[in-house]
Amino acid sequence: MGNRGMEDLIPLVNKLQDAFSTIGQSCNLDLPQIAVVGGQSAGKSSVLENFVGRDFLPRGSGIVTRRPLVLQLISANAEWAEFLHCKGKKFTDFDEVRQEIEAETDRITGANKGISPVPINLRVYSPHVLNLTLIDLPGITKVPVGDQPADIEQQIRDMIMQFICRESCLILAVTPANSDLANSDALKLAKDVDPQGQRTIGVITKLDLMDEGTDAREVLENKLLPLRRGYIGVVNRSQKDIDGKKDIKMAMAAERKFFLTHPAYRHLAEKMGTPCLQKVLNQQLTNHIRDTLPAFRSKLQTQLLSLDKEAEEYRGYRPDDPGRKTKQLLQMVQQFSVDFEKRIEGSGDQVDTVELSGGAKINRIFHERFPFELVKMECDDKEMRREISYAIKNIHGIRTGLFTPDMAFEAIVKKQIVKIKEPCIKCVDMVIQELINTVRQCTNKLDCFPRLREETERIVTSHIRDRESKAKEQVLLLIDVQLSYINTNHEDFIGFANAQQSSKQSNKQSGAVNQVSQVIRKGWLTINNISIIKGGAKEYWFILTAESLSWFKDDEEKEKKYMLPLDNLKVRDVEKGFMSSKHAFAIFNTEQRNVYKDNRFLELACDTQDEVDSWRASLLRAGVYPERSSNVESEGGNSSSSSQDNFSMDPQLERKVETIRNLVESYMAIVNKCIRDLMPKTIMHLMITNVKDFINAELLAQLYSSGDQGVLMDESQEQVQRRDEVLRTHQSLKEALAIIGDISTSTISTPMPPPVNDWRGGGNRSPPTSPTGSRRMSSGQRPSPGGGRGAPPPPNRPGPLGPFNNSADSPQVPSRPNRAPPSIPSRRPPPSPTRNIPPS
Repeated sequence: MGNRGMEDLIPLVNKLQDAFSTIGQSCNLDLPQIAVVGGQSAGKSSVLENFVGRDFLPRGSGIVTRRPLVLQLISANAEWAEFLHCKGKKFTDFDEVRQEIEAETDRITGANKGISPVPINLRVYSPHVLNLTLIDLPGITKVPVGDQPADIEQQIRDMIMQFICRESCLILAVTPANSDLANSDALKLAKDVDPQGQRTIGVITKLDLMDEGTDAREVLENKLLPLRRGYIGVVNRSQKDIDGKKDIKMAMAAERKFFLTHPAYRHLAEKMGTPCLQKVLNQQLTNHIRDTLPAFRSKLQTQLLSLDKEAEEYRGYRPDDPGRKTKQLLQMVQQFSVDFEKRIEGSGDQVDTVELSGGAKINRIFHERFPFELVKMECDDKEMRREISYAIKNIHGIRTGLFTPDMAFEAIVKKQIVKIKEPCIKCVDMVIQELINTVRQCTNKLDCFPRLREETERIVTSHIRDRESKAKEQVLLLIDVQLSYINTNHEDFIGFANAQQSSKQSNKQSGAVNQVSQVIRKGWLTINNISIIKGGAKEYWFILTAESLSWFKDDEEKEKKYMLPLDNLKVRDVEKGFMSSKHAFAIFNTEQRNVYKDNRFLELACDTQDEVDSWRASLLRAGVYPERSSNVESEGGNSSSSSQDNFSMDPQLERKVETIRNLVESYMAIVNKCIRDLMPKTIMHLMITNVKDFINAELLAQLYSSGDQGVLMDESQEQVQRRDEVLRTHQSLKEALAIIGDISTSTISTPMPPPVNDWRGGGNRSPPTSPTGSRRMSSGQRPSPGGGRGAPPPPNRPGPLGPFNNSADSPQVPSRPNRAPPSIPSRRPPPSPTRNIPPS
């Protein structure tokens, strides 16, 4: 009756299937099963009915099996059947079982011959069956018939593949003997998913319907198309027998007689027939379950561990307990406070590796985006000179001035300081937006209490908006403070004497001292505007220093492609292309020279806008400034252009302009340095630290005062369903592990047959070797347990394969090299291979 010591494993799998079906899960643990695959009218239904000993499967023309049938056979004293969708109802009349299968199939698929992958679970208890779990799949068809869909073949193949592609599924490939085995759809599908043949068992049906003078002996002996597990032949009832209600027991007796009397199969009679197929299937399934049990247990334990903490929280849960609601509200607010602080201050746990957020993004705003916005507000050098000259002339009025006026310096400086207001306000807005995003991310954990999440977001966001006005007032106050007094006695201010003596040469020398080929940034960028002939857009490794921008073939920095000096370069925006997924910017020369070979500009692209902003900030540090926007350039309209045409300076005025320009640059450097230092501190104090303190100290009180805590802590419907599902799944997993824990897997089982490509005879089950092979064995040696397994395989001599060996056709073990052992005199050969072997 199969491998009795392990037969309890199959009821275990049946219990596990039921446990997960009741909680509405597919389990996703690849429970070991046997899938029955074959073409239409191959005899699949007859094989299954022979296992049960009853007629219970729907029959008819065309496609009859339209949903997978999970058939669990269980050995019992009485005989009945039950469906999982009709749990508790016993079917003793198997005609009713057939009708229920047809009705359940139509309920899902309708009457239009369509198919569905949703299985029907049928359990049959009987004293005449072995413990087996099989899946009957729809028969493979080629041409749609009647109102079947045009892609019916592909639908069936896809559904079959869903089952047989699992590594834990054994494949029962049913093929009729009166068709060409090489054209078997079942074997082809099995070979596609199981090329090594470890999971495939061949079944040959309709052996009694073969043409006279032909037989399937070579197939059953596993010689024609060898399978690792071999083939088993069965003889089913004919359609005439079925219509005549021929008893299955009589049919099995006739099958037994057929194999015993047929000259081609009588030597295989003990390994053929439905009873033998039942035993082999049960044995293979129990072995398979035993092999997959450790991994199965490990997966169950992994799922259980992932649910342990959550299930423990839910176990003593009482939704209407006011004490529980108060405690949970306190815990939720505390957790929100901790999460918010971790996102702002940084934390080692739950690190986001996809994008910047929270404190890291605010840091980028402070030290990359804000300085970049400041520099964008600076005016062009020519524009500043023109403004200074107009200021000097307007101050002198009708008179010609002899000295450089202080008021011109002060007017230009104040105008430059006022421009700082815009980037400062923009910096506050960006930080506020990131704070609000951080609050929303932290409230994700409050999803199970939608009213609490909504109220928390409202309260904290309202507080942030309140602080926004105060922060902006303070920032504007910083600018007003700078405007109120121009401190020309500042230690970093160059003064009039130094401003007059400074020259371009000294500026260049000081710049060279300060900017010693320091590497500012490295990274990948795509050059977009390379000609299509040379390959189109291509990615290179870029290195930005204080003096140049170089790019290499890769990040090993061995093959340099080009080095671009930064003199007279500026950056401008480039609109994102319609078909492009990347964000771009361009570098160009202000003197209208080619930047790279024949290109007037170099278009560079990154994957995200954040990367573009970061590169532009790095270029800013290297002295490559952004191009002024067109609206700033056209502020003066035509008068600006006309005045530029008429703009000219005498040498004395030019010296005054140069002096004031140096003074303005020196003083604005002091102001910018001060603002860049104070802005992060001001925002940090008035916004970020204040919001953290508010969440820690006042959020809970605000929530209490906002309304009824009972309503606030009402669970969402999704959370209620989640809790019930977690508890049911957790209990089912514990029960499944308890069942597995009671089973010993040390039972001896039949080993897997060797691969068909490498096995050339020998082994425990091989027939005795020929005398020639025995005579080659040394009389001083004992035969190895593996027989001739250690011998090298003979070339081009395939032996019997699979579990069925025929002694008549077994190959001889190849002879070893003729080497006589030194302990045996060659002049006295033993008369027989066993006479001189010492007793064991």
